Amino acid sequence: MVGVIRILGFLALLIASPASALLPATPTEADAGSEPVTQTIEQSQDAGDDARIAERIEGIFGELPAFADVEVDVSEGVVTLSGTVGASAAIDRAANIAARVAGVVTVENQLERDLSVEENLSIFGKMSDLARDLFAALPLMLVATLTALAIGAIGYLLAGLGFLWDRIAPNAFLGELIRSAIRFVFVVGGIVIALDMLGAGALLGAVLGGAGVIGIALGFAMRDTIENYVASLMLSLRQPFRANDHVLIDDREGLVIRLTSRATVLMTLDGNHLRIPNSQVFKAIIVNFTRNPQRRFEFELGIDADDDPRAAMKLGGEVLADLSFVLSDPEPAARITQVGDSNIVILFLGWVDQREADWGKSRSLAIASVKEALEDAGFALPEPIYRLRFDGRTDPLPIGRSAKVSDGQALPKPKKVSAAPPEEDVRPENEISEMVDQERKTDGEQAKDLLDPGRPVE
Repeated sequence: MVGVIRILGFLALLIASPASALLPATPTEADAGSEPVTQTIEQSQDAGDDARIAERIEGIFGELPAFADVEVDVSEGVVTLSGTVGASAAIDRAANIAARVAGVVTVENQLERDLSVEENLSIFGKMSDLARDLFAALPLMLVATLTALAIGAIGYLLAGLGFLWDRIAPNAFLGELIRSAIRFVFVVGGIVIALDMLGAGALLGAVLGGAGVIGIALGFAMRDTIENYVASLMLSLRQPFRANDHVLIDDREGLVIRLTSRATVLMTLDGNHLRIPNSQVFKAIIVNFTRNPQRRFEFELGIDADDDPRAAMKLGGEVLADLSFVLSDPEPAARITQVGDSNIVILFLGWVDQREADWGKSRSLAIASVKEALEDAGFALPEPIYRLRFDGRTDPLPIGRSAKVSDGQALPKPKKVSAAPPEEDVRPENEISEMVDQERKTDGEQAKDLLDPGRPVE
């Protein structure tokens, strides 16, 4: 009957007690010099338990060289640890081991670190052990290193087959990119296999993970460089111009020297080198004056407001047609673009073949020829005229042709003249083109050119 009552009372205690009171206590950093126990404290202790606990802890410490100088004293389940250890971490480790022994109520940790010179010089012994282990692993490390070198060498041999990759790739730049990728893949693969042979898989994962994070960071930091590199690849595939082409890239004009992996190099019309980053060239508006040998020139001339614009347009067109360097197909033309207060502006148009005539010279001679013909025919090429009035009682000043003409008086008609302009040299100038050819023949520069004359221009 008494036993039944005890059982019922114990069950009631279990129900009424919180769950945390029945769980083993866990060590906390707040306890100074003692470790909480992991078992429930018994109400009584059998004879000889303290000796058994002390013997058990001493036996465990006897198997661990770091705790050779630790003394154990047990009284009523309270374990007192005293003595010295070689490292600070060993103090907490000893207390944790003692607390796990059955029957231990708590641990009074009085261990101290041994600060003697002899004990702390034991690091040299550890280094000796490490060197011994390293020496034992040398054969395996040698095999792993040779394996990595062999795999990397195979990659370099494959990348060295230039004739194969140059045939597969559409240009030299892409071929070099393929060769670099092959070398990189084989070298990285050899390192991975070597680390796996050494059992450093965890290290490999950490390195690859760190490399991924670093790669993302570098990608953001080198965004402009990567953009320029990709633009170089696209330009080498598109081939928007050829060497010695006369181009206008946005507002930069010149003859193309070469296309490199970083920039497009131009020779300006005044003989200077101009390097434009390929990222700008790829996004720019490009005008190629060389692709179509026929090029139109234009210029404006103004005649007096009282002159006949049709006669001036006809005369100017005839003068342009008589010029030997002006093409008859398309034929020259003239158009009225503006009627001002004192003049009528006429736009004259003509075409030249840039292979036979220089565009700048031709335009210059055409302007001079048309201007002389119009003046010889009696057309006035006036400058702007301003009328000045001092007050309301003053008549307009008779300036130029602004004087009043009687009703019966007719304006003078232009005279017809023969449009026979003198012949002058309009041959294309080749100074800049010769400079470009000389620059492209410079040692070592031709190989860097990504322009391929064998591929079509986009």
